[in-house]
Amino acid sequence: MAKETKKNQEVKNDKPKASLPPSGFKVVVREIVRDKTALVAFILIVLILLFTFGGSLFLNKAQITEINIVDAYYGWGEGGHLLGTDDGGRDIMKLLMMGGRNSILIGLSITVITEIAGLVVGLVSGYYGGIVDSIIMRIVDFVQILPMMPIIIVLTTVIPNYNAITLVWLIAMFGWTTTARYYRSFILSQRDRDYVLASKTSGSSDLKIMFREVLPNITSMIIIDAVLTVAGNIGIETSLSFLGYGLPTTTPSLGTLIGFANDPVNVINRPWLWLPATILLLVISLSINYVGRALQRAGDARQRQN
Repeated sequence: MAKETKKNQEVKNDKPKASLPPSGFKVVVREIVRDKTALVAFILIVLILLFTFGGSLFLNKAQITEINIVDAYYGWGEGGHLLGTDDGGRDIMKLLMMGGRNSILIGLSITVITEIAGLVVGLVSGYYGGIVDSIIMRIVDFVQILPMMPIIIVLTTVIPNYNAITLVWLIAMFGWTTTARYYRSFILSQRDRDYVLASKTSGSSDLKIMFREVLPNITSMIIIDAVLTVAGNIGIETSLSFLGYGLPTTTPSLGTLIGFANDPVNVINRPWLWLPATILLLVISLSINYVGRALQRAGDARQRQN
């Protein structure tokens, strides 16, 4: 009898244990590693962040922007300047580090503001629907038809004490509408699902349903929109700085470096002035796009497991 009991225990111990679904972090890592393009893009993003944020820690902004006409227009590697110098004798490598950091920081800041505002507005509009949705969407439509670039250009010239923070809020003032409409479309498809109706029947408050029931089910949409929005906002800041209406002239930016291409002489004879910044902006945009697609697949896979 004792032998049979022992045998039964051994059989139970040999039974395979139920495996737990992988964590969200493991799913993300798996998707990025599986997609070689996304893996290369992720490595490039890390290297760019180390180059811009890490490198700028060892730089003095006052010295970077200090003009030294004697060293003007050094070419590739001349005078100890790896990427040459600009018309004021400023080192292009240092300007690239500081300018890349500033452009990325502004893109991230705008994205945080627009994502929070757009998500809240989209949740409220899509969840309640009806007259609430109609009023909110008419406001969104009005803001969207406004010419964003001309208005920002005018405001940058009339606002006193204009700085990077002002630029962030000006761009975010228009950017939240697209995000709000994006999330509204998903909330409209979720509000009549069984889990939402069950929560309403059980007496859960609207805020609890929106932020604890509906919000987790659109995680993958939030991830992909936030990541891709960063690249778009970096592009907007760069475009404004390229035109001369972005960051102040004393603040380095990728757009101000690319702006050297406005002069045909620089395009042909001095490519070191604008080409490094152009390549860096292109790599940032493409890398963020590929990583964002991998994150979207990871979010979808995680939701299927749940």
